[in-house]
Amino acid sequence: MAEGRGGTRAKCLPTCARGSPRGIPIGQFCKDFNEKTKDIKEGIPLPTRITVRPDRSYELQINKPTATYFLLSAAGIEKGATNPGLEVAGMVTLKHLYEIALVKSQDPCFVLRDMPLEKVINSLIGTARSIGIKVVKDLRAEEYGVFLKEREERLAAEAAEREAEAAAKKK
Repeated sequence: MAEGRGGTRAKCLPTCARGSPRGIPIGQFCKDFNEKTKDIKEGIPLPTRITVRPDRSYELQINKPTATYFLLSAAGIEKGATNPGLEVAGMVTLKHLYEIALVKSQDPCFVLRDMPLEKVINSLIGTARSIGIKVVKDLRAEEYGVFLKEREERLAAEAAEREAEAAAKKK
């Protein structure tokens, strides 16, 4: 499974490169990819399955963005925790999970298993925990803004500490 990014021809080239050794015409592939992703905001990661037939024709299946992408976006963060379970990188509410589950429940992996929405939500809770996102019942914007600012400051301090340690080792 390749991962393409919605948007322009330039964004589909990493996905195209995977198909090129198999004899897929890159120009046509990019045209098809861009047509299927034209309504998707540029830069969103899209899991893509390319099935190449012996006659060099292909089938292009573009799925919804990953659960991790949705969770990070809902939490308003770019990266998960470096130590999941020990630190909290962000928070999402049960309502966030429900909305994400409505979208993700349409993914082939959930549809083929005839998975009820409750199990999709449970899967999302597991994914959230694995990247250091805490699931809460209620979340106020002001409190969360303070949390994110404190986290940003803590991460900056840790990065500065690592740089100082690296500089000390070089001496």
